[in-house]
Amino acid sequence: MARTKETRANAAPGAGTIFALRAIGLVLVARWLFSMAQMDLAAALSAMVSSPWACINLVFLFLLIFLPGARAVAERPFHPLPQWLRQALRLFAFLGFVFALWSVGAFVASAGWRRAAQAVAATNGWLLVAPMLYAAVLWICRPRPLWRTNIAARRFAIGRYAVALDPATRTVIVWAERRKVGQYDARELSVRWVAGQDLRPTPAPAPAVAFGAMGEPGSTAAPLGSVAAPALVRGAFGRRPAVELLWDSPAAAGHNRQTVFRATLTTEGDRVAARALDTTLRQV
Repeated sequence: MARTKETRANAAPGAGTIFALRAIGLVLVARWLFSMAQMDLAAALSAMVSSPWACINLVFLFLLIFLPGARAVAERPFHPLPQWLRQALRLFAFLGFVFALWSVGAFVASAGWRRAAQAVAATNGWLLVAPMLYAAVLWICRPRPLWRTNIAARRFAIGRYAVALDPATRTVIVWAERRKVGQYDARELSVRWVAGQDLRPTPAPAPAVAFGAMGEPGSTAAPLGSVAAPALVRGAFGRRPAVELLWDSPAAAGHNRQTVFRATLTTEGDRVAARALDTTLRQV
């Protein structure tokens, strides 16, 4: 039987993130070179040497364009960048965003709204685009799990944590973004619901998932509706419900009843993933 030849037409998950970051870096470099072209070369170089902000921008643009260590891998679609690079880009983008807002705000306060509008038109909107580009880098490099929730594949994403269950070995691997938290026995893990004040349990039904293989003894799935989960409503002081993944190992002295992670349920997808994880662990 003829096999389909693999081509580069289908990009690996995460390639779009790398492309977007490099495109933003190229836009910033092009604008910077355009601004320097309007100055004398000697004056521009002396201003860059005497300006710490210019050095910070040079490092930021180098990391943003070359992205050392970045590689799109299907196993981590949301994290094609190394952890140190993502944290560095977040830091530099935050500094650039604050500096851009401060510069634009100081100019508007000193020159007035009319001259500020004229400056925006004269720069083709760059005074507004520059803060948006730094904010885009911040949003792209935000904390995310390794993957989306896939209940059939026993992969769960809750907040910035990712949980993978292996039915063959009955082990659970927990990831905090791209960092591996640990590998645990699934029978020693449990989910604890931490609800805020005045939160009601919502036994909304969802598809049941069996941990064992089909036809394996003891692999019948209990309905998810039997597990009470807090509703996604704010309690006192605006607190949202949260879940904790607990590890209770009788064999590990001094490690009994440890918290693997605690995540706040900010979206409906987090709540569904937490309910599915709770039900799956109960079936082990």
